[in-house]
Amino acid sequence: MIRINLLPFRAARKKENIRRQVSVFLLSLVLVVIVAAWFNYLLSGKITSLDKQIADTKAQVDKYNKINKEIADIKKKLALLTKKIEVIKSLDLTRKAPVKLLDDMSKIVVEKRMWLTHLEEKFGNVKVVGIALDNPTIAEYMTRIESSPRYVDVKLLSINQDSSVKGLELKKFNIKFRKAPEKKQPK
Repeated sequence: MIRINLLPFRAARKKENIRRQVSVFLLSLVLVVIVAAWFNYLLSGKITSLDKQIADTKAQVDKYNKINKEIADIKKKLALLTKKIEVIKSLDLTRKAPVKLLDDMSKIVVEKRMWLTHLEEKFGNVKVVGIALDNPTIAEYMTRIESSPRYVDVKLLSINQDSSVKGLELKKFNIKFRKAPEKKQPK
């Protein structure tokens, strides 16, 4: 019988299979490294892009925070100015009030028949003390006050005989009334 030695052929085939497997493994390894490097490059680009967006957003937030602080300061100043304007308006109204009261009283007084000796106004309540020639003069004065639209609740507190001037029997009177609430004028 003839004998054929197939061992070297099998050994060569085995070596070839090993070489092929090693080359497939190395090519696969190179391919995995290339793919990993490519993903790394893409992800690092996205990270850089997102970091830039974050920095831009933080810059905008800082800018808007500064603007918000300025707006808050302006609102505080505006509120303070509004309060000052209201105070000035109220002072202006109260500044004119005594003049109006005196003007009204001078128009309401019964001329040459009565004189005011004391005029006092506190918180809208007015107290008038004066001297008149007779009781009808005091009644006329009270009627004039009541007919004025600026005053309400007219009350006679007292009438006394005043004999300070000899030969005349004068009447000393004390009247109390309130200022009527002012109507707001449309702006």
